[in-house]
Amino acid sequence: MYLAFFGITEKPFAITPDPRYLYLGRHHADALAHLVYGINDAGGFIQLTGEVGTGKTTTIRSLLARAPKNAEIALVINPRLSPLDFLQTICEELGIGVAEGAVDSAKDMVDQLNNYLLRAHAAGRRVVLIVDEAQNLSVEVLEQVRLLTNLETASQKLLQIILIGQPELRDLLARNDLRQLAQRVTARFHLQPLDREETVAYVRHRLRIAGSTSEIFSTGALREIHRLSGGVPRVINIISDRALLGAYTQDHHHIGSSLVRHAASEIFGERLAPPWLTPLIATLCLLLAVAVAGFLWHQSSATRAAAATAAAPAPAPGTAKISAPPPAPAPSLAQLLATAGESTSADTAFAGLFRLWNVQYVAGPTDPCTQAESKGLYCVTLRSSLAQLHEFARPAILMLGDGGAASHQAVLTGIGADSVALQLGAKSVEVPIADLSRYWRGDCVLLWRPLTPPVPELRPGMRGPAVRALRVQLLQVNGGSPSGAQSTGYDAELSRLVEDFQRAHHLPVDGIAGIETQLILDGELAAPGSPILQNLAPPAARPAPAAATTSATPG
Repeated sequence: MYLAFFGITEKPFAITPDPRYLYLGRHHADALAHLVYGINDAGGFIQLTGEVGTGKTTTIRSLLARAPKNAEIALVINPRLSPLDFLQTICEELGIGVAEGAVDSAKDMVDQLNNYLLRAHAAGRRVVLIVDEAQNLSVEVLEQVRLLTNLETASQKLLQIILIGQPELRDLLARNDLRQLAQRVTARFHLQPLDREETVAYVRHRLRIAGSTSEIFSTGALREIHRLSGGVPRVINIISDRALLGAYTQDHHHIGSSLVRHAASEIFGERLAPPWLTPLIATLCLLLAVAVAGFLWHQSSATRAAAATAAAPAPAPGTAKISAPPPAPAPSLAQLLATAGESTSADTAFAGLFRLWNVQYVAGPTDPCTQAESKGLYCVTLRSSLAQLHEFARPAILMLGDGGAASHQAVLTGIGADSVALQLGAKSVEVPIADLSRYWRGDCVLLWRPLTPPVPELRPGMRGPAVRALRVQLLQVNGGSPSGAQSTGYDAELSRLVEDFQRAHHLPVDGIAGIETQLILDGELAAPGSPILQNLAPPAARPAPAAATTSATPG
């Protein structure tokens, strides 16, 4: 239905196992290596387990496609069988004709199987038995499986057995009455879900196999797919497929995180909140408790101070009086965060960042990055440093932690040699960099408005408007005329311009215009009216505060 709409040739997220779509993440590559080892080496059992939907069956199909020519594989996919039916299924898979009178005799079938294995061994062929969904094997069938490993020559086993199943298989083989079988397992491997980076690569891999040439899912959408699926490939497929269908019905060629959540809500039958909502509520509750405690402490301090003032003796005649108290020291970042209240919430921070871009932010079910995309802005979430943010030259939301359960968000609006300017709600403050480093570990979010959204990684060999826009920007930075940028191809000249720019800005020099290269380039050519980080003047260059005046009573 949506294939032509997204420019793909087949459904990329079908849940049927297809070896072409196998993504070899770290755990899948290890699992496949274990299975290949089981085919090429003789002896014992190979045990592969994994949760439902983690890709066990797809891995089996890939193994069958990669099996060496001298391997004969018997695949049992329905293990809910009696011992006799199990033996008959193996013989049928291997093409062993069983005499009519032997189908009721386990000994006769084992004898015929043994003769077949001996002939295969003499001919240099390897025979492998793969049992899928092995957690459903009965104890009687497992005992028969164990007995099959007794078929051997003087030097090696004749039959290699691979048991594949859900985690319950491990519990089954841990039973005391099956310890003889468990002792013959020579390799065990448990297939884990994909982590966030692998999930992103998995989705992009399947789209690429299906013929996609563009980024359909935004970065935020890919994060949501991992969060909501737990990294389980089958669930990733179901959510992604439903999101593609939803985007098609709404005429959206680009999928944001809110559309992914909506798709997952339809699948799971419940309304799903954005990931920042739960910690936001927890943060607000904690800040409310801190505020109440601070108010009570302030009231108690004020009462004690009033009592002390009433009890103090009057000043002696002729004593000088200070007309104004000396200015109080600036509050530390710890004090600011402790009393910040909602001014450091995610919604407040995004509202402040959006305001700098002259865009209105609306707190509600639509997440900030999806709102930004609707205005032509794009979120970039990264772990950075102040030096790198200074190169980007754009305001950013800094994720701050106070060492406990609370989290805070502040908008960075300026950077100086020894301090930074932060926006906490309606309050603008300046704090030392040393103070900030105690609460910020590099996590941040910034916005930018690319010339040709969505933002791809541009590399040699590519063509199109985004490549031409990159060439125009680099010519402008170097003082050249944009009229010289006629080519829409990423050629050797453009690659050299990118490398020179990367070298000048202390980036990895690879000639590929990734997101960091494009961000710095965009900051250098900031459009009129777009926000830029302030360069804070050093303390020595700032006006000194007015001195306090004094007066004396007549002597």
